[in-house]
Amino acid sequence: MRHQDKESVSQELQTQIQILGFFVSTFWVLEILDQFIFQHLMCGGLDRFGIVPHNLIGLRGVLFAPFLHGGWGHLIANTVPFLILGWLVMVQRTKDFFTVTAWTMAVAGLGTWVFGHPRSVHIGASGLIYGYFGFLLLRGYFERNIPSIALSLLVFFLYGSVIWGVLPGQPGISWQGHLFGFIGGVLAARSLSRSRRDARL
Repeated sequence: MRHQDKESVSQELQTQIQILGFFVSTFWVLEILDQFIFQHLMCGGLDRFGIVPHNLIGLRGVLFAPFLHGGWGHLIANTVPFLILGWLVMVQRTKDFFTVTAWTMAVAGLGTWVFGHPRSVHIGASGLIYGYFGFLLLRGYFERNIPSIALSLLVFFLYGSVIWGVLPGQPGISWQGHLFGFIGGVLAARSLSRSRRDARL
């Protein structure tokens, strides 16, 4: 590999680390502030800014919910898969991360708002995690190239069992966020593959 190529790869990796670091540090800073400040100042703390289904004010959670968590355990459980799957989304093209994140936040947020229980509040980055999972899993099918197929197979072997999280199950777990996050990731994979095919024509 030439020196210029090595430098380009190094810069790209540095950019990816900065992007993921920004998201994860935001998760942690907000949870620290929530635990030590906001829970004492307002009823429900920052979690009240999550998605509240069927409530117009609850639509603000489409933007805020992925950055909020219901305690340290919830936050820690989401941090590692977010970093791994988020980075895998970037492996071929860093900018894909932002497209997939936007699709996932919109579809997961609106789907949860429509189909969630009206007296519930939905928070957490798991919708994004399922979006990245859906994108990576179906990317190989839509793009039909060896790197994308290899990445899809890798993600299936690493995380294939999490697919069951899109079904109703454990109380207190937002299966709606998981399901619609996954759908958002799949739609992002289809949209990006189509735009790239069109660009080649």
